[in-house]
Amino acid sequence: MKKTLLFLIISLTILSCKQKTEAKYLSDAKDFQYKMNIEFADKQSSPLTDEDFTKFSSLHFFPIQEKYSVKATFKHTPDEKPFDMLTTTSRLAKYVKYGVANFKFNGKDLKLNVYQNVEGEKHLFLPYFDKTSGKESYSGGKYIELENPKDGFITIDFNQSYNPYCAYNEKYSCPIPPDENRLDVAIKAGVMKYH
Repeated sequence: MKKTLLFLIISLTILSCKQKTEAKYLSDAKDFQYKMNIEFADKQSSPLTDEDFTKFSSLHFFPIQEKYSVKATFKHTPDEKPFDMLTTTSRLAKYVKYGVANFKFNGKDLKLNVYQNVEGEKHLFLPYFDKTSGKESYSGGKYIELENPKDGFITIDFNQSYNPYCAYNEKYSCPIPPDENRLDVAIKAGVMKYH
């Protein structure tokens, strides 16, 4: 009887923790979408053209799904040399490869390189292409901003992936994801193609 009661208590505790994690996850993804829409609705921060701005009501997002938030093993690569990342204009953006994230998705082993801007903000930058690029998603790839990894792991939440500003307005110069960050799977998560 005591073992059964102990098992029940442990099971309820695990279930409660899982529900709290799922609730936080969903809340974070909804908060990301809300902030994106606020930014785009504000003429001071919106990348939209004047014509698009007058018609804007909301960005389009793929449905939020927990399977698109993945825990990846992360290996820091401290001895990398800075390189010029191509952009949508003639400008070259100076980045350095910060590390490599390895993860499984739909039974496939996948890898993405994580970068850091040498000249600007020091957040970690994950640009990528996937099988939705040019179809449901912007043809020039999508971006994710990442927290610094802890204990050799990093969480990549594709639900918080977004289009570069040049997806909305050609006046912007945006980094193009390197070919090594081309995924051979469809990631139906985050912001969808605008037009």
